[in-house]
Amino acid sequence: MRRLIFLVALGTMIPAGCALASDEEEAPEPKPEFTEAYLNDEKAQALGMELWADQCRHCHGAKAYPGKAPKLKPRKYKPGFVFRRITKGFRKMPGWRDVYSFEERKALVAYIKSRKFSP
Repeated sequence: MRRLIFLVALGTMIPAGCALASDEEEAPEPKPEFTEAYLNDEKAQALGMELWADQCRHCHGAKAYPGKAPKLKPRKYKPGFVFRRITKGFRKMPGWRDVYSFEERKALVAYIKSRKFSP
């Protein structure tokens, strides 16, 4: 006979040993490649600029200082570092993996690392 666990908050019963969605590990993503060609790609930078304006500027933009989020120093960061912070978040900043696709997060990096970047 299977043992059942009653979840009061959800009001449902699940078989013991079954994983809940929150218990499951996130599917692994490929490691992003940031070649010079990709980082200089105008389409990637344009998409990143659009995403930045829609979401990131609210906290990281020049008008958000002081207080909301740290001022970005893109020349100081490596592309992989920026991608991980966007994906996983850091301190009060949420991770954006569930909001933006892999390609959109890469495009944000291309824009942030570009000469066009303007917080």
